[in-house]
Amino acid sequence: MSRFIRHYLLALQFFTRVPVTGRLAAWVGYSPAMLRASAAHFPGVGWLVGLWVAAVFTALLWVLPGVGAAPWVAALGATVAGVLMTGAFHEDGLADLADGLGGSADRARALEIMKDSRIGSFGAIALVLALLCKVALLALLAQIDPLHAVAALFLAQVVSRAAPLPLIFTLSHVGDAAGSKSKPLADALSPAALLAGLLWMALALLLVVALMPGMAWWAGVLGAALGTAWVGRLLWRRLQGFTGDGLGATQQVAEVLFYLGVAIALPFE
Repeated sequence: MSRFIRHYLLALQFFTRVPVTGRLAAWVGYSPAMLRASAAHFPGVGWLVGLWVAAVFTALLWVLPGVGAAPWVAALGATVAGVLMTGAFHEDGLADLADGLGGSADRARALEIMKDSRIGSFGAIALVLALLCKVALLALLAQIDPLHAVAALFLAQVVSRAAPLPLIFTLSHVGDAAGSKSKPLADALSPAALLAGLLWMALALLLVVALMPGMAWWAGVLGAALGTAWVGRLLWRRLQGFTGDGLGATQQVAEVLFYLGVAIALPFE
């Protein structure tokens, strides 16, 4: 149990702005092997992020007048809350990957562009479109059914953070290992870690389905799976492997397509 908590806190420290500092950080410790093992808890971090953004979304829907632009304001507020909690970690990966793959057809040059901290036109466009899609789909879900929108917001954070795990398990890490902050985390994933990460996702899915039965959740999972497969194929075809930026992009695409799947299926229930 102690090792479980330490690995979870290490994942939380790596993927959010939640402070794990001082004596707590000293107790957690650090090693490349621990950081690698913490990959099993990516979806577990999604539980915490999901509960936070769902709470903000619910609070805004409750205090705002139930007319007009209220769902849009709540969707925007929840999106901002998520970005603040994670430090735009995954959004940054999406922008970098778009700049790299859009900036050059050459593999080596694309990897070089992705290391540049400056954002280019492809990255800016991808980032803006992703944020707009999330806000618009959340607002749409809130107008269809506010309770389902809250549940979808929570579940999407968990499912989308499970999405990169199959890519880590099946693809090889590419790029500059020495200069990549993601390398100690993402260079390998054991079958046990993959199973643990999928268990985090399964528990969240079972919880939501138990409270709100319906096929919309499975449509969301299908959307996230299709998005993951698309990004995985893109990474394999263009880079012959994955980078940390590619994993961040996978999370963003999976989150958007989860909302889209739920939004398509929910009116038919």
